[in-house]
Amino acid sequence: MSRLVLPQWAATLTAKAAVFITVMCCALAALLGVLVHVQVTNQTVGQARDRALQRLTEATKAYEAGDSLMPGAGLDPAGLPASLRTLAVTGRRGTMVAEYRGRPTMWAAGPADGGRALAVEIDYSQQARTISGLDRAILWSSGLAIGATLLVGAFAVTRVTRRLHTTARVARRISAGDLDARVHDPRTGTGPRAKDPARPQDEVAAVAAALDSMAASLQGKLLAEQRFTADVAHELRTPLTGLHAAAELLPPGRPTELVQDRVAALRTLTEDLLEISRLDTGRERLELDTEHLGPLAERVVRASGAGTEVRVVRDVAVETDRRRLERVLGNLVANAHRHGRPPVVLTVDGPVVTVRDHGDGYPEYLVAHGPQRFRTEGGAKGHGLGLTIALGQAEVLGARLEFANAPDGGAVATLTLRMPPPEG
Repeated sequence: MSRLVLPQWAATLTAKAAVFITVMCCALAALLGVLVHVQVTNQTVGQARDRALQRLTEATKAYEAGDSLMPGAGLDPAGLPASLRTLAVTGRRGTMVAEYRGRPTMWAAGPADGGRALAVEIDYSQQARTISGLDRAILWSSGLAIGATLLVGAFAVTRVTRRLHTTARVARRISAGDLDARVHDPRTGTGPRAKDPARPQDEVAAVAAALDSMAASLQGKLLAEQRFTADVAHELRTPLTGLHAAAELLPPGRPTELVQDRVAALRTLTEDLLEISRLDTGRERLELDTEHLGPLAERVVRASGAGTEVRVVRDVAVETDRRRLERVLGNLVANAHRHGRPPVVLTVDGPVVTVRDHGDGYPEYLVAHGPQRFRTEGGAKGHGLGLTIALGQAEVLGARLEFANAPDGGAVATLTLRMPPPEG
């Protein structure tokens, strides 16, 4: 049995509010319409019944006095409803509305001699037209009232939903990294569009104010972290340069090699921190040129000095910054050799470049949330900066870098580059 799939617009707050308002208006209109109809009908029928019974009383007096009956009165007339005649024969009086000669008629009947019924008829057409006109008026007025209520309700709800959509759009911009984005809802009392600060806030304004406050706090913390990273890197750079020069003057030997190795590691870490701080500022500028991915990948592998297999399925030319692309691929290859196991394979298939090893794969947090600086798993070597830099440089290139684990084991990094627009 297939499920009913509603259109996307039906899930919006505006649609739900419109349905709710329509249902409530229809229910209220139906209730009021029924009450008015019943009240007017009872009053109209009651008046006609009293008139008919009065005429029946007059006809009964004339019949008992032996006088001739008035027009519209008679014994067992042809149009008298059978149920009303049965009631009269049993000695009781009653009234009933029925069709007679093509028009609605109010009948009143009572007992007469010889088991017969004395009845009178009154034209009920005017009263029936009054009730019918009242019903039409109720329907028209209910329809107009529902339409007007829907228009007013839709206008009010749309204003609220528009503010909610603005808040959601700003939240998505913040999630994408635009920490300058703010809602500046007019009812929060802050921002360039602020109204009277003393005006009470509604729930939407409270959410918008909380989002703006969160974004400002987050932006302040990230800026402080970026300044700290940049300051530390710059402060370390000068003494490390002197330390590197001093290490080169040490006499040959194993202790000298250890010192030089640690100094080189510190210099690499410092340069990585400086690169991260430049990426954090978002002021990197591209130097675009047309590059063939196959030869570029082979150069990266040769420069890494590691045993990486290069597979070129389909070579293409892309418009990119060669230095940054080599940095991305070099970091991916170096990470695969440092944390994975051979064989390490770099594959070029059109604008998609993959680097795969056959180790234990990426940690779960990295696959789910991306690389995090200064975080590694299981006592692995490194500072968690290589993949962070690769991801940052890929974003500068306008490329997409994704991390996953192969079903049969091993880490897979996939870089998807932008293709140049077709000529002509």
